[in-house]
Amino acid sequence: MTTEQKNQAIEVLKEKFSQYNNFYITNTESLTVAQINKLRGLCFDKSVEMKVAKNTLIVKALQQLNADKYSGIMEAFHGVTALMFSDSPKEPALLISSIREQFKIDKPILKAALIGEEVYLGNDSLLALKNIKTKNELIGEVLGLLKSPISRVLSALQNRPETAEAASA
Repeated sequence: MTTEQKNQAIEVLKEKFSQYNNFYITNTESLTVAQINKLRGLCFDKSVEMKVAKNTLIVKALQQLNADKYSGIMEAFHGVTALMFSDSPKEPALLISSIREQFKIDKPILKAALIGEEVYLGNDSLLALKNIKTKNELIGEVLGLLKSPISRVLSALQNRPETAEAASA
């Protein structure tokens, strides 16, 4: 790879890291071609971008953007690295779990994830990442909580005793 090609790869990576608030760092080293193709297909279907790059290029891109912000995940860049970028904080975790279940394997391995400002390290974080609530789920919960007291007040008003007495008279 020439210096110019490396610089272009770094610029592409910097653009991706700037575009997405959420990304996962995985190891897909021992997956078969069929498993990788299935994972890529699922990523495409769920609007998750998957990129494979050299660790040194990824580290340089992150350092050029903001070395302090990404310092917590720098230890994850060893071995084969595949990056998964998504607007959804939990979609890549669901995809990783789906591949594992479908092929009955323990790969791909989650090395780390950056969700907003939160860093998740290690494969054990996958369950927590699968249970993260998306923005729409949180909005739905808040609306449900706001609607509940109003529903009780309306129900109480409809079942008032004087309304029942007036109707029988």
